[in-house]
Amino acid sequence: MLTTLKTSYTDTRAADLAWALGRDPLPALAVLDLELSGAKLQLRLLGASHQVLLEEADRSCSETVACMPGSSTPLPLGVSKRVGEWEYEFAARVETLTQGSFAGRAQELLALVADHPHGLAGTFPGSPHAFTAMLAQRHEGQVRWRTWHAYPQEGQLVVTRTRIGARMPATL
Repeated sequence: MLTTLKTSYTDTRAADLAWALGRDPLPALAVLDLELSGAKLQLRLLGASHQVLLEEADRSCSETVACMPGSSTPLPLGVSKRVGEWEYEFAARVETLTQGSFAGRAQELLALVADHPHGLAGTFPGSPHAFTAMLAQRHEGQVRWRTWHAYPQEGQLVVTRTRIGARMPATL
């Protein structure tokens, strides 16, 4: 699903993003509710950021990547931790692209997410390449999602990848 976000594009930077687990739901500009093989997932666009709420059986988890005033947890390159009975893994990277490459990558990502049944993307009025996009899936008993946060004024794209699910047995 592709939507135009009803807010003005503010000059945020990729470096302003912070990460948090367990935050309460924040006001969202767009929401997509999904049912993935018994897991309830809510993808939430918060402007130039995202929040994912996951519920399955008697467990829940929330992930927030946003410009959060007063946050002391910057966007990490990677996190691996237990959340109750789940294993949670998060990874982030920042891609810096030329203006031409950025426009092409933005169009490619928006096309991928816009028509996907488990995708949500929001563009900002006045800047066609300023967007936040999310794509979720269920694979081998785990819920996974990827996000893209575009900052065209910097030529930067923040890409995150999350996996959460039952602890996987070690393989020899």
